[in-house]
Amino acid sequence: MINRHKVGKHYELTITDDSFTYRRKPESIACEARLDGLYVVRTSVSAETLSADEAVRAYKDLARVERAFRSLKSIDLQIRPVHHWVEPRARAHVFLCMMAYYVEWHLREAWAPILFHDHERAEAEKDRASPVAALEVSAAAKRKRGSRRSDDGLPITSFGDLMRHLATMTLNEVASPQAPSAAITLSARPTPLQNKAFALLTTALPRVK
Repeated sequence: MINRHKVGKHYELTITDDSFTYRRKPESIACEARLDGLYVVRTSVSAETLSADEAVRAYKDLARVERAFRSLKSIDLQIRPVHHWVEPRARAHVFLCMMAYYVEWHLREAWAPILFHDHERAEAEKDRASPVAALEVSAAAKRKRGSRRSDDGLPITSFGDLMRHLATMTLNEVASPQAPSAAITLSARPTPLQNKAFALLTTALPRVK
């Protein structure tokens, strides 16, 4: 209990069979108070390669790495559980999951204008007074959050919801019993959001025949 909140070092305790007394250590308290609100980022990379500001930015980007691992492990790709007992198969499983996340990352980057992501983060970074200061979202992100619409009027969505919306696209085989050899394939007419998603990927949609 003495060091439950890491304050035991600031007190001098005297405990006997029938008494308990304590005394604060003002020197220790004052020494730690001088570091309140401060933290130190240390790196093995030379200053010529990574400046102090860049080191802080790299440290703060760890949050994005943590989100990537969370997406990889549970939310999107569900790398676990691994039902493989042979090492080459387990390594192949992890490799395929990493490749899938690599594709997902590129999709998120391309679709950022129609997702809740801040697609003008670089612009917001330019207005940042210091890498230590909190990063404000860009004006474009504020517009999206306020109206829940993209700049061209499309509904803003999450990555998962967009994937589910794209999954509604179908290809239908149409054939007549009288002429089975004359079957044709019709693609479902895409919604404006689906059209935009493929346009951002610079990929052409199949045309309705």
